[in-house]
Amino acid sequence: MATASLSATRRTDTGKGNARSLRRDGQIPAVIYGHARESQPLAVAARDLEKLLSRISADNTVVELEVEGTTSRALIREIQRHPFKRAILHVDFQELVAGEKMIVRVPIRLIGIPAGVRLGGGIIDHTLRELTISVDPASMPGQIEIDITDLEIGGSVHVNQVKVPAGVEVLDEPGAAVVVIATPRAAIEAVAVEAEPVAVEPEVIRAKKPEEGAEPEKK
Repeated sequence: MATASLSATRRTDTGKGNARSLRRDGQIPAVIYGHARESQPLAVAARDLEKLLSRISADNTVVELEVEGTTSRALIREIQRHPFKRAILHVDFQELVAGEKMIVRVPIRLIGIPAGVRLGGGIIDHTLRELTISVDPASMPGQIEIDITDLEIGGSVHVNQVKVPAGVEVLDEPGAAVVVIATPRAAIEAVAVEAEPVAVEPEVIRAKKPEEGAEPEKK
């Protein structure tokens, strides 16, 4: 389970005017909420937050959020950005409570080079790159690994075939494909060419012209 640290300060003033003032001062309005606490408005340094987001996966990294001497373990639940400038406008943190399951997305990491790629020139089609899971924060995996070494061309792994740690419940569609070893494009094109019917022009049978000087056949 990946973790990171971030400092924040409490704020008592809220509203759009206060939020704009914070941003001008290099701060980002934020809030932390959770099962056992009331929503608490916060402010975090824009530079620290941007640096943090540049090196973590916000969806599944536990943030140890230090607020004026008290540390809470939390997940980033929402990041609001300006539609054009992409600057961060607001951040929501959800405090983690032991024994209370969370729904998070974790990345899928493929392990090994498939036999269909090594021996047959196949192509790895990694169609699903994250799994949505329900899990206790204490058991949250940083990623899910899938060994694809033995997959031949045409082989695949579906959600219901993925091995996950104990206590993890996968919420994605069981039959959804995670990875498929596809046939090389060149082979597909070659088969298509072989199967393409050859157009044959019909033979035109023309009536013979009478030889010069010969009388036409009488009927």
